[in-house]
Amino acid sequence: MDRDDPIEARRHFLRQMLAASGALTGSALLPSLVHAFGKIPKKLQAGQSVYDLRGKVLVDGKPADRKTVISSSSRVETASNSYVIFAVGQDAHVLRENSQLQLSGSDAVADAMRLFTGKVLSVFGQRKAGRKMALHTTTATIGIRGTGVYMESETDASYVCTCYGSVTLASASSPEAREDIVSAHHDAPRYILANPEGGKLIVPAPMKNHTDEELMLIEEIVGRHAPISAAQGYSTPRRGY
Repeated sequence: MDRDDPIEARRHFLRQMLAASGALTGSALLPSLVHAFGKIPKKLQAGQSVYDLRGKVLVDGKPADRKTVISSSSRVETASNSYVIFAVGQDAHVLRENSQLQLSGSDAVADAMRLFTGKVLSVFGQRKAGRKMALHTTTATIGIRGTGVYMESETDASYVCTCYGSVTLASASSPEAREDIVSAHHDAPRYILANPEGGKLIVPAPMKNHTDEELMLIEEIVGRHAPISAAQGYSTPRRGY
């Protein structure tokens, strides 16, 4: 196969997506996610934010559709059996059902993201010098650099998987409880607890509820290739972050 041929490359990616969809068997969202994966992924056009959505999705309090523009200061919410795949600038996200996400930023670049509740998978593009990105959940503050991250936010705990890249995790209630993580391929998922267990607020967790194929998809819609091969495993990290 000629990997330099963009059409053939996208066909190959589509085959990977369809093969991977079997891992989602049993999910209530399986038909919709297969539909999303079944599209040949490509970079979103200028001015386009939404790659795909299903169910009830609100952006800044208004019902969203595929023409909705999501800004670097938008609030995005999903209901049950709903999701939205979208991009803002060089960042892309899969916001899962029953989730509330607030972006904060300017000039089409988010500087902060707060997940009040729910689940989100995100990849982040390069920032200009002096601009940083901070993520917040109910129990955690996460500083990121060149990163793919999956987060879940609940009242008593947050889950953070650094899919690739580097982060600094800190407890929102006790910032001195912190951990620096450099990950190649989902190497160090963590729970950040509201109340300590065994004297610790940050504890090891399993890798769960997200896939390499989803990371590949959302990197594609912002014009990048994930440092992952669905067929061969992890490849080379992205550089320049």
